[in-house]
Amino acid sequence: MTGLAWRPMRPDDVAGVVEVARLSFPDHFEDRACFENRLALYPRGCFVLTEGPQGPVRGYLIAYPWRAGSAPALNTVIEGLPADADLIYLHDLALHPQARGGGATAAVVDRLVDQAIEDGWPAVALVAVNDAAGFWARHGFAPQDPPGMAAKLASYGSGARYMVRPLG
Repeated sequence: MTGLAWRPMRPDDVAGVVEVARLSFPDHFEDRACFENRLALYPRGCFVLTEGPQGPVRGYLIAYPWRAGSAPALNTVIEGLPADADLIYLHDLALHPQARGGGATAAVVDRLVDQAIEDGWPAVALVAVNDAAGFWARHGFAPQDPPGMAAKLASYGSGARYMVRPLG
């Protein structure tokens, strides 16, 4: 696919995001309400990959302020962002199978990191699933084992790892 570019997510992109998520994470389903919730809470951390400004969604990234050493449960609507958030949590990054392999992920991870630094956040954290820890390590993330995370990670599937990329 040519001409793909990242842009801020809009409410009318959510159906495409849900479809890319379904293709990318069949074992970690999250409903439309979850994606709508994150976009409403923190639009600054939501991006889509499209071919042209109106093209179909071919990828997405969702991130928002959260607490270090924790992760929200999968497929849940959250009431609000924590007042004591101390990093950016990269909730999800996925590409449509036809958009993979072209290096599009590096561009949006770099964009998120630059934005987090600009906003004064000290780190970005995530939960790596589907044996993606190596992928995230190549983007500067390192595994951490904060107290109490093992039980939460079990809901993400075997091999899930909590990972952090310090910034600055």
